[in-house]
Amino acid sequence: MTKTILVVDDSRTMRDMLRRTLEGAAYHVVDAVDGVDGLEKLDALTSLPAAIITDINMPRMDGYGFIDEVRSKKRDCRVPVLVLTTETSAEKKNRAKKAGATGWIVKPFEPSVLISAIQRVTG
Repeated sequence: MTKTILVVDDSRTMRDMLRRTLEGAAYHVVDAVDGVDGLEKLDALTSLPAAIITDINMPRMDGYGFIDEVRSKKRDCRVPVLVLTTETSAEKKNRAKKAGATGWIVKPFEPSVLISAIQRVTG
C-alpha cells in the first residue's frame, strides 16, 4: 500500500519539487498552501498520512501554529512532522522541536536526504 505524505508549503515551486521527489520514491502526495489549508487537508484524509512535511514561514498560519494544531488533535498527534525550511537558527529549531516537530531539513534539500529522513521517521 502506498504511503501518503502531506506537504505544507506556500511555494508552488517547492510543492512541485517535493511532489516529484516523493512520487519518484513511490509515495502519494497531498499538498497544502499554508497551515490552515494543511489542517483542512489533514482532516479530509480518511487515513493518517505516514508523515507531514511543513515549511515554517507561511501566510495565514505558519509552521509552528500548524505543528501545534496537529499535536493537539488526538487522531493526528503521533504523525511524524518534518520541518523543511530556509531557517537555520538554533532558536527556530528549538521552537519547532518544542511544538512537536520530529525533524528539521534545510532548503534547498537533497532528494536522497529527504527520502532517507522520511523512511527513518515512518519506519
